[in-house]
Amino acid sequence: MKTAAAFALSLLVAVPFVSAHGYVGTLTVDGKAYKGNTPNNNKVQSPIRMISDVNPVKGATNKFLSCGQNAQKAPLVADAKPGSTVSFQWVNGQGGNWPHNVGPLMTYMASCGSAGCANFDSSKAQWFKIAEAGLQKDGTWAQAALMQGKPAVVQLPSNIAPGEYLIRHEIIALHTAMTLGGAEFYPSCSQLKVSGSATGKPNQTVSFPGAYKDTDPGILVDVYDLKGAYVYPGPAISNLAGKTILAVNGTQTTVAASKAASTSSHASSSSAHASSSSHASSSTHASTSSHAASTSLHSSSTTSHAAAASVKAAVSTSVKAAVTAVATSSKASATTSAAAAASSSDEYDCEDEEEETTTQQHARRYSRVMAAIL
Repeated sequence: MKTAAAFALSLLVAVPFVSAHGYVGTLTVDGKAYKGNTPNNNKVQSPIRMISDVNPVKGATNKFLSCGQNAQKAPLVADAKPGSTVSFQWVNGQGGNWPHNVGPLMTYMASCGSAGCANFDSSKAQWFKIAEAGLQKDGTWAQAALMQGKPAVVQLPSNIAPGEYLIRHEIIALHTAMTLGGAEFYPSCSQLKVSGSATGKPNQTVSFPGAYKDTDPGILVDVYDLKGAYVYPGPAISNLAGKTILAVNGTQTTVAASKAASTSSHASSSSAHASSSSHASSSTHASTSSHAASTSLHSSSTTSHAAAASVKAAVSTSVKAAVTAVATSSKASATTSAAAAASSSDEYDCEDEEEETTTQQHARRYSRVMAAIL
């Protein structure tokens, strides 16, 4: 019995983590591909604004929320037109598939003005949202397609006026968003030159930072115990509405940007926010969300899931009790070790974030993994 319990517990440390963060590796506009630079490694001419590293932007007031970590102006602009199809190929830090699968995809645009985008400061941009995609009818998130290696595809507004624009594609990873500051923001900006004779101008704009709050119900949220519809952060879809095109099971579906539906969803933000804040104050509620163990571990590997399934078949009711007892005695030392590791560095560290250094987060992850194993 003790051997089985020890083996089950060993899975907590044996499951490998994939590269936890990433960036836009390729931008494609109407079939023409533009390769991006590996962060902080400027080797190719690209319309994608290069970032300095793959770590997420943390906090809604972070100055890098506009275009990503230390984003640099790009030397190129990609030609586009109203209704163009734009795809963003997100990759992890090693160039493989995007590692996260819960949280929304949102797309914004901002005019670079008459001077163009080559020297435009994104901190001065006035953004309008053209598309958003999140939780799907089948219970998965639009972001999950990126984990399968598929690009995020957006259709530009059909009525957008000509000119140079920044297009900002953003992923918000919500796997640790049940605690304040846990959401991970991944914004990426590319430079477009839109042709045509349309005259559409946005009816409202926002700034980054400024458009979000860390306590917004779509940012401070337990997605593993979601009550009701997910509330997108930021403004409603603009009158310049595009579309998000999703690849699902080998077929494509289109998520039309419905202004009325979006406005209704965003209008519920205030009441949902109060509920979210109250929910976040509970230190034990999130720990019962055991069904999301594989997501909490970033869907790390097929082998690990197979091992977990094997343990599930082998462990009896009595062994479950033994594992729970072992867990109680080991959780405190594991939490202490995680806290000590986090305090040894003043800089943000990917591995520190993966191991979640607070007692509440450690307990939550532990309960989810154990539930999946048992």
